[in-house]
Amino acid sequence: MKRLLPILVIALAACSSGPRDSITAAPGKGAISIQVVPNPIVARHVSGDTYDFAFDVVVRETGGRPVTVNRVTATVFAPGGFNVGEESWTADKIHALGFSTTINAHGELRYRFTPRKEVPDERLFGGISAELKVEAVDDTGSPTSATTTVTVRKG
Repeated sequence: MKRLLPILVIALAACSSGPRDSITAAPGKGAISIQVVPNPIVARHVSGDTYDFAFDVVVRETGGRPVTVNRVTATVFAPGGFNVGEESWTADKIHALGFSTTINAHGELRYRFTPRKEVPDERLFGGISAELKVEAVDDTGSPTSATTTVTVRKG
């Protein structure tokens, strides 16, 4: 058992480290992949405890069918994996920002988001991460989504 313990620890560490990307789609249906730029997201100080978190989400259609983006969600985690906030942009909010939600087969869209948030303790910048998820539906009504995890640092 003593020889097995180090192997289990290494296996668990390998499973829990590094960026996490996931894509859900069915064969023959629309599919998307996402990229966040910059990665890491850089928090820019505005004043007091207020910071801007500017980033782009690049959405690519990879399944060969047109898709419509329904929602983009950013969930923020503090050190230890504690959820400390979430922001979501529906298709209506995305349109209000001046962006399209329709992606042609093998096409690409780029969304620019700049949420302004208060960070009451600068020590949080030592381990903040964000999970970005894009949910969409193809022209047959089949759902697809993609998720990626990025880090956040103070600029």
